[in-house]
Amino acid sequence: MKIQSSVDVDAAPEKVFAVFSDLDVFAAEVPGITKVEILAGPVQMQAGTKWRETRIMFGKEATEEMWVTAIEQDASYVVEAESHGTHYRSEYLFTPVGSSTRVQMTFEGRPLTFGASVGSLLMVFFAGATKKALLKDMLELKRVCEAA
Repeated sequence: MKIQSSVDVDAAPEKVFAVFSDLDVFAAEVPGITKVEILAGPVQMQAGTKWRETRIMFGKEATEEMWVTAIEQDASYVVEAESHGTHYRSEYLFTPVGSSTRVQMTFEGRPLTFGASVGSLLMVFFAGATKKALLKDMLELKRVCEAA
């Protein structure tokens, strides 16, 4: 499964990156996220930052551990996770567009086990809802960037 989405934010890349990579902002401003617990590294993401995130997905509470595997200041970062036999990878790119910033997100899930492979067939039915939820998160962070 691969999902892509983007938003244009009326703010400079440095500001947008700072908001989109601040775990305290996630916890405070993204309604779908109910709790963020830092496990390693700083709240402002760096390579190796690891956290446990609890959110509401498909009407149920889910908790996952995530970690930053790559980051380029003001330009991009990659977050990965493994859950229920699937490896997840989210990449965020921050591109200047005039006086604004385009944030492009790519979310991928790759099954690691037979059970996850079978389950991934069913994920096709949830791809639209997942994309909608991820876009909603991005729009909340956009609101924070543009309000300050």
